[in-house]
This record gives sequence, structure tokens and C-alpha cells, in this order.
Amino acid sequence: MTTYPHTAALMKRGTDFLGCETAIMCGAMSWVSERNLVAAISNAGGFGVIACGAMTPDILDREIAATKALTTKPFGVNLITMHPGLFDLIAVCRKHGVTHVVLAGGIPPKGSVEAIKESGAKVICFAPTLALAKKLLRSGADAMVIEGMEAGGHIGPVSTSVLAQEILPELAADHLIFVAGGIGRGEAIASYLEMGAAGVQLGTRFACATESIAHPAFKKAFFRASAREAVASVQVDPRLPVIPVRALKNKGTEEFTAKQREVAALLDAGEVDMGEAQLQIEHFWAGALRRAVIDGDVENGSVMAGQSVGMVTKEEPAADIIAELMSQCEAALAR
Repeated sequence: MTTYPHTAALMKRGTDFLGCETAIMCGAMSWVSERNLVAAISNAGGFGVIACGAMTPDILDREIAATKALTTKPFGVNLITMHPGLFDLIAVCRKHGVTHVVLAGGIPPKGSVEAIKESGAKVICFAPTLALAKKLLRSGADAMVIEGMEAGGHIGPVSTSVLAQEILPELAADHLIFVAGGIGRGEAIASYLEMGAAGVQLGTRFACATESIAHPAFKKAFFRASAREAVASVQVDPRLPVIPVRALKNKGTEEFTAKQREVAALLDAGEVDMGEAQLQIEHFWAGALRRAVIDGDVENGSVMAGQSVGMVTKEEPAADIIAELMSQCEAALAR
């Protein structure tokens, strides 16, 4: 069995926290991060995370049970903070003894962190700024993910390298910080570990794993793409609370611009309030992403991808991806 002593030493806080062999988390990708990919990553020593997205409590219940049937290793569940049934989803996680819950998409609603921790589960939150990271840690978060704008899917405005320089020196000595966004090789992992990160999170790199159920056409779009083709969506109307989404440029990108105009017109007419407007935008993304991932419509669907997409060139097992990342990281640290 291959060992990675330098990497293991720097990842120890992360692996102790996650309960796995390598502190490489898989970013939760809607429709992609389901039982097969999650179990494969956890079985390979990483930390798989189910993307709950818009799932109902019943669907999440079945998904967790199905994942547990494929692995005995720890895995997490990513919940969207704006989900109307958030507390019911937390109850499902508690029922199954899920060890780690990731809260994404905004500030955790009052009582949600406490509800997760009641069962003994650990809470992982996202922070786009140092101030928010400090606030969330004070509020009970056990670990933070700092994710830069190079990531796929919903993104913030600041790059990974800048976030790491702002946040790791301030917080990493006393808190568990995982770095995400644009990581495609082990050398990058090594650099963040040396800065104090407890581990990393990658999504794009795992999207085309052999075990990923993504449509062959979706995977081919990844293999053909370069970093510059993974572009962030534009905000048409400043009133609309639209979080930018990074995806491969296609007709679906233009359709999203049209959707924003349509929702803005409904707002102007008083036919929807701001909350409903935001939900309509989120539902658009959920549908567009499904069209690409499941149906293989990569022209009209949303092919969410990070800028590391240019480093995804072939389909390979999750275990091979993790082994390559760990080997690259170890070689960099051993220099």
C-alpha cells in the first residue's frame, strides 16, 4: 500500500475530523454527487458528500440509505440553507447517524446549527470572507470551507489564492479550514496544506469519474473544455439576488440571462416577491443542470464546471484520481 508521510502529517487534523484516510472532500454537485460517486470517493479514502439540493426529505432518506449500502466509510450531506424543508432534512440526517453536515448557499438559519449538533454530528460551513468565517465559527461551526471564484456552480467574487492568504494565516492555527475552488493537481493541495489548511475540497476533478452517473455527453464536454470556457453568469438586474454560477458557455447561458429578465418583469408587475423570485432562479438552475447531467443536453442545459476543467481529460476511477492527487502532493512536499 502506498503511503504519503509528508501529506498525511499535514492532513492529520483534517483526517481526524472527517474520519477518513485523506482530507480530500468531494464538493457537492447536484445530480452528480449521489450514492455511486459519494460511496466510491469514501471507499477510496476520501470524503464523499451527498448533494441534497432540492431533494425532499423522503428522497434524501432513500439516498442516504442507498449510500450506506455501498460504503461503511464516513460521508457527509450538503444541505442548502434556503431549502424550505431544511429542518426536516436535518432530521433525516440525524435518523441515519450522518456524521457531518455541510450547510451551503447562505447564512445558516437560526437554530439549524444547533439542530445538527444535537445528534453529535459535525457542522461544516462556507465562508466567502474572514469576518463571516469568524462569525460562523463563533456560532458553532466545527469547520469551514473557503471556496474561491474558480470553482464550478455557485461562486463568490474572490479567488481561492486571495481567500487562502486572507483567512488561513488568521484562523488555520486554531480552526479547521478546507480550501476549495480551482484545485486540479496535488501541487496546489500541497501549497494550501503548507499554509495551514486542514484539507481541500474538489468537485470538477471528480465530476467525470468512472463512478459518476453524469451522461457521457456531459463528460465529453468536460474533456473538450479549457479553463477559459468555464465562465461566470452575469447579473442582469441588481435587484435580483442572483449568485453567479460558473459553467461551460453554451445556449443555456443565454437562456439564464433571458430568465432573469422574465423574473425581473414579474417583480416589476408585483406578481412575485423577492423570495419567490430567488426560488424561481434556483429552480431554473436545478432544471438546467439536470438536463445536462442526466439527459446529456449540453447545449441547452447547465454544464456547471470550475476553471480546473481543463485538467479533466479522461474518465478514471475515483480511487485513481485520489491516488494521483496524493502522489503529486507528496512529491511536492518532499522536495
